[in-house]
Amino acid sequence: MPLHSDDLTPEEARRDHWDMLGFLALNATLGAALGFAVAFGIVWFDLGGVGTSLSRSSHPVLPTVMMAVPLALTFAAAVTASAVMNMPYRKKKQR
Repeated sequence: MPLHSDDLTPEEARRDHWDMLGFLALNATLGAALGFAVAFGIVWFDLGGVGTSLSRSSHPVLPTVMMAVPLALTFAAAVTASAVMNMPYRKKKQR
């Protein structure tokens, strides 16, 4: 099977896949950090009385984790999805 001009060699394809995985991991990490920052902001600025309720609670760690982790996962998924939609495939093939 002959290689077309836009086909990658196995080494180039492997490097391209690792580059993509790194790109997606970076975006997921930044999204999770953004989600944790939003959760921290909700507690810090006492939005909806959440900070006050947590400070009066006898066990504030579990409710904080139950709020922060889903926010971090949601933000990570949203940022990763937007990164997938904006991946530079055409630019790589035009080089």
